[in-house]
Amino acid sequence: MTAETSQLRGIYLLTPDVGSSTFDAVLNIVRQSLEAGVRAIQYRDKTAGLTQRLERACQLVALTRAAGALLIVNDSVEIASSSNADGVHIGRDDGELAEARRRLPHQLLGVSCYNELSRARAAVAAGADAIAFGSVYPSLTKPAAVRAPLSLLSDARAAWPQRRIIAIGGINTHNVATVAAAGADAAAVLDAIFGAANPATAARELVRRFNEGRSRFQT
Repeated sequence: MTAETSQLRGIYLLTPDVGSSTFDAVLNIVRQSLEAGVRAIQYRDKTAGLTQRLERACQLVALTRAAGALLIVNDSVEIASSSNADGVHIGRDDGELAEARRRLPHQLLGVSCYNELSRARAAVAAGADAIAFGSVYPSLTKPAAVRAPLSLLSDARAAWPQRRIIAIGGINTHNVATVAAAGADAAAVLDAIFGAANPATAARELVRRFNEGRSRFQT
């Protein structure tokens, strides 16, 4: 297990797609979330060009390093490598896992496994450090996403205790403790913080409730 893998716990904040004029607002919310106890940020950006994405990733790396947290880049091994991020997270259409592991031998490799233990098994065999399941609940970000039952989290924890199990999709302050109690090492959120009236308060409450749920998880 890499040092980055062992750090991947708790609330895992995903960034939204934004225009160049509003990325400062994203940085501000990320900063507040880190101060509230969020320990991992995933930079997601489907709209910006490669140069701008790299610049933004580098800004986020600076923030997370200062806070002792992780910066994971979504989709792009190239940006993860060039920005010196702590890792990359890839889905079914984002390239070969073996190639990502070859290019990032010491960084965290996260993989989307949707609702499939078989996909998780293949990902672990290819060198994945973290396996993500979802959508656990109906998702505003991806309303058409497949649904993953909570039992997948505990099944995956039992099968791969040295990997990090991530839950994603529709997670908020009302259900994050349930997700943690089911066995998730980390809960990925976006709207629960970026869509909140007070992001700092929302982040702090998510961290608190996740930790309460983890205390109920039985290994």
